Amino acid sequence: MKAILTTLRINKFQNLDKTINLPQYLNQEIVKSKSDFICLIDDRNAHVTLKNSCLDIMQLAMHKNSQAGMVYSDYELNDNGKIEEIHLLKHHIGRVRDNQDYGKVFLFRKSFLERVGGFDEELKYHFLYDIRLKLSEVSEIVHIANKSEGSPYQVSASKEKTNVFDYLLSDKEIQKEAEKVLTDHLKKIGAYLSPNRKYQTRPNLSTSQPLYPSTSQPKASIIIPVNNRPKFIVEAIESAQNQSIQDIEIIIIVNGGASDPTNQAVKRYMKGGDKYSTEKPEVRLITNDINNIGYCLNIGVENAQGEYYVQLDSDDHLKPDAVEKIIQKFESDSTIGMVIGSYEVWEQLDSGEIIRDENIPVVTHSEWTDENGRNNLLRINGAGAPRAIPIRLIKDIEYFDMNENPFARNYGEDYDMVLRISEKYKIGRIYDPIYGVIRHSGGTDHAIDQNTIIRNDEAKDWMRKEAILRRQATNK
Repeated sequence: MKAILTTLRINKFQNLDKTINLPQYLNQEIVKSKSDFICLIDDRNAHVTLKNSCLDIMQLAMHKNSQAGMVYSDYELNDNGKIEEIHLLKHHIGRVRDNQDYGKVFLFRKSFLERVGGFDEELKYHFLYDIRLKLSEVSEIVHIANKSEGSPYQVSASKEKTNVFDYLLSDKEIQKEAEKVLTDHLKKIGAYLSPNRKYQTRPNLSTSQPLYPSTSQPKASIIIPVNNRPKFIVEAIESAQNQSIQDIEIIIIVNGGASDPTNQAVKRYMKGGDKYSTEKPEVRLITNDINNIGYCLNIGVENAQGEYYVQLDSDDHLKPDAVEKIIQKFESDSTIGMVIGSYEVWEQLDSGEIIRDENIPVVTHSEWTDENGRNNLLRINGAGAPRAIPIRLIKDIEYFDMNENPFARNYGEDYDMVLRISEKYKIGRIYDPIYGVIRHSGGTDHAIDQNTIIRNDEAKDWMRKEAILRRQATNK
């Protein structure tokens, strides 16, 4: 049953030697090979040790599936003697992130490598990302999972801490190359959105019908979902009330039930509270006992009287001119269905002091260009903040996800909304920082464990899958 196999290793010395074109080297070795299968071991950043049965199980997976072009597997991470099982995700059409972990050992079927033209010799950084996407276009990508002690190989390296802002520190040349790889892939599978595609005009805002209409409709509704953050909510409220445009309302949805202490913190800013002011925008409180962020946002939308929804997380803050700049952007173009700003990253120290994290530049999501942003969005986990959307459009596009998608656990409901709106409407961008994100021990991007990473990646990759299928249907 076994076929002839050629094993190739690429190491850190080859990677550092700028005279070596790694894709070219691999292509040359593949041409010389008389084997049916090519095993590639990526030793550039960490030493890889194969189990005795590694190549046997991978070849058997190939024999079981004649349409398999690539096999990859879970692996063990050896961090100075501490062994951890690293569980990778099953491949599907939505796995298009360039930083997706597919491991360090890959078995390729040579005939499929030849069919896609081998490795792209013009690529310096993303030739493995590129070959994986190309093979997925013509063959199946097979994953061998592990429960316990079943990993085919071991990687010796120190475990890296997860940092959701890593991509910000990546060289622009690296980012642009990854964008090209993804764009070419989307074109081949019929999921590319051309910049020449005509944008729709956003719906008439005056047709929005709030549940509790008032005599005068405010321009914006700042909606804040919150759970057990009585201290953080104070700065969030005050940043909303101190906007240069005061024609707004602030809707706070406490989802911890009546006993949540955030309720009392919010009531201080309402009529009868010690921080209430008739000269400040109205603060409205809605309390429910279901911790579901998408549901909170939708309840806020249903109760909103403003023309536009403006995002504000309970532990973040708006710059004083945020709403003003957002409205100006909307009014500049009737095809804009969403406005996305830029933000600074702040950090809460153990002392409680909140300071600007100078190591992280202003997050502008500059990869979001008018020409290719909505395609490149599929490669990046974030979309920028704050986000603002016409209330009527949120209703027309069927509201925020409420953990109805597989794997969603109060994560990605806003990313899903950006994907859906960007398929039909233009995204207006503000590149000045108008928002502050505060990192702290209770935040969603702090000290994330592997299970949470897997769950979050599963959720957003499913949303990418749905987006790609929608795009393919539209393009047909």
